[in-house]
Amino acid sequence: MPTNLILPISITFSLVAWSLIMYWYIHPVLKRYPVKQAIEPFLLLHSFRYIGLMFLVPGVTAEVLDSRFSHPAAYGDLLAAVLAFVAIAAIRLNAGWALASVWVFNVLGAADLLNAVARGMLFTPDGALGAAYWIPATIVPLLLVTHAYIFILLIKELREKKNPVLRPVPH
Repeated sequence: MPTNLILPISITFSLVAWSLIMYWYIHPVLKRYPVKQAIEPFLLLHSFRYIGLMFLVPGVTAEVLDSRFSHPAAYGDLLAAVLAFVAIAAIRLNAGWALASVWVFNVLGAADLLNAVARGMLFTPDGALGAAYWIPATIVPLLLVTHAYIFILLIKELREKKNPVLRPVPH
């Protein structure tokens, strides 16, 4: 198999697997909770995105990575981690701007991941990531799936606030 197909195939399989895990196991549990409470575990997951800073450390990857990939990926991930912590604090403090902070985190965090994937494909030769390959192959798809789920929850919350008649009746 050509090595340039291995990462895209890995990402695709991982996206499918994480989506099924979300749909079959996580969503059925979280749909019982208010939106802010359902979003919080995903924000905690994203608070670990500081790990992207490892792309800047020589020796962590098989080769020194092209700065057109490594710098935006590393600092974008750090920003996403900070924004996740801000959103967690806003939710925990019941701040009026809590959901707005989640929107900011989610838009910027998702854009960062998509940018990193695109730049990685363009500027990172096969094998350059070394053992760090597991990040785009397994973790990035998980983060993308959780971003999509957060968008679904935020849009659902917006619709319910704009159309109180359409709110589900509690059982």
